[in-house]
Amino acid sequence: MGQNTFSTRLGFILVSAGCAIGLGNVWRFPFITGKYGGATFVLLYLVFLAILGLPIMVAEFAVGRASVHSPAKAFNVLEPKGSKWHRYKYVMIGGNILLMMYYTTISGWMFYYFYKMLTGAFAGLTPQQVGAVLGDLLTQPGTMAALLVFVVLLGFFVCYLGVQAGVERITKVMMTALLLLMVVLAVNSLLLPGSEAGLRYYLYPDFSKLSHYSLNEVIFNAMGQAFFTLSIGQGSLSIFGSYIGKEKRLTGEAVWIIVLDTFVALMAGLIIFPACFSYGINPGAGPNLLFVTLPNVFNHMMFGRFWGTLFFLFMIFASMSTVIAIFEFITGCFMELTGLDRKTIIRRAIPVMIVLSLPCVLGFNVWSGFQPFGPGSGVLDLEDFIVSNNLLPIGSLVYMAFCTTRYGWGWDNFIKEADTGEGLRFPRWLRFYVTYILPLIVLYILVNGYIATFGH
Repeated sequence: MGQNTFSTRLGFILVSAGCAIGLGNVWRFPFITGKYGGATFVLLYLVFLAILGLPIMVAEFAVGRASVHSPAKAFNVLEPKGSKWHRYKYVMIGGNILLMMYYTTISGWMFYYFYKMLTGAFAGLTPQQVGAVLGDLLTQPGTMAALLVFVVLLGFFVCYLGVQAGVERITKVMMTALLLLMVVLAVNSLLLPGSEAGLRYYLYPDFSKLSHYSLNEVIFNAMGQAFFTLSIGQGSLSIFGSYIGKEKRLTGEAVWIIVLDTFVALMAGLIIFPACFSYGINPGAGPNLLFVTLPNVFNHMMFGRFWGTLFFLFMIFASMSTVIAIFEFITGCFMELTGLDRKTIIRRAIPVMIVLSLPCVLGFNVWSGFQPFGPGSGVLDLEDFIVSNNLLPIGSLVYMAFCTTRYGWGWDNFIKEADTGEGLRFPRWLRFYVTYILPLIVLYILVNGYIATFGH
């Protein structure tokens, strides 16, 4: 066991969960849940996590652990002689770099809002003025670029310290703090006057809401959220598989990561909905929820500045845990591709990552004329569409095919690796489902993503 290993099982679980737990849990999950009928939607989501997310996650871990390599070399080690699976590594590495080209910008916003909350900048502002804060930030490429540089330097600094001393140690602290902060914030929200209405909206199964939307739309959204929340298909989890020993079976480890990811998503709703309903504020969609709705809620709340600061600290932990995990993936891959050491790779990666991330920043201001999906869209939407709607599903198909067919690594090898150690076995009777049905579900998500984007 060299330097590129985790010192503890907890480290592996928390770093992998940190990779999966990101802004989607807080940004998208509560809003989608409220829209599609609360608990009814949550139940569908949990079913899809088990039947979609789990097998693909186990496949990624198995490829990483069996090869003891990052995705830069994993397929080369495991594939049958003469096959071309290893070529897909360039897509995975490119996809993770592309993800960081916009994720670093959004993470920068978290630091900006944390600072604003901490210094009391929102105190006494009207809802319209609170709403204008994000708009003002988006018109300042200099400020956003500075925040982005800070995020890139911070993320790579953690990777620079190494797997155990940096990535594992710091992510453990962040994830523990994140889970504690969530519980404290959720309890605070539940104790607000009138919070019951928010709880009811969020967790009471309301089948009538399902009649407002087609069953296809509800199922697609539950599937999509289950699929995207875990960061599967990009190989970013595979590298952490290569850092662990053979003591535990992989299915049980994947279950732990999914449980933590789901816990954070559910708790985010417990923080947001009771607070919004308590103050009669609409828990609207997307970025507005985080940057307009919640600062307004904290403005109304007793000790709101304190709770708001804690909330954006938690958001920093959620976003930075993903940034660190993906930077570690990029670092590990380039170490294997080039044979250079960790520190050299990171010193070279920092300026490249900063330059690649600038288009996302400029897309909101200098290049705002570039609207790839029509009015209101920008560089960020294009980058996110390529990663979320294309590379995640396609990558998942590659991993599933590699682990189930004789043209790849094959079912027997996959099962042997997944079931090495103690703990939960991978259900062998799922072979037909994983080989033939699961790829069709992923294709359905891929095609529906295009229909949702271009079908209007």
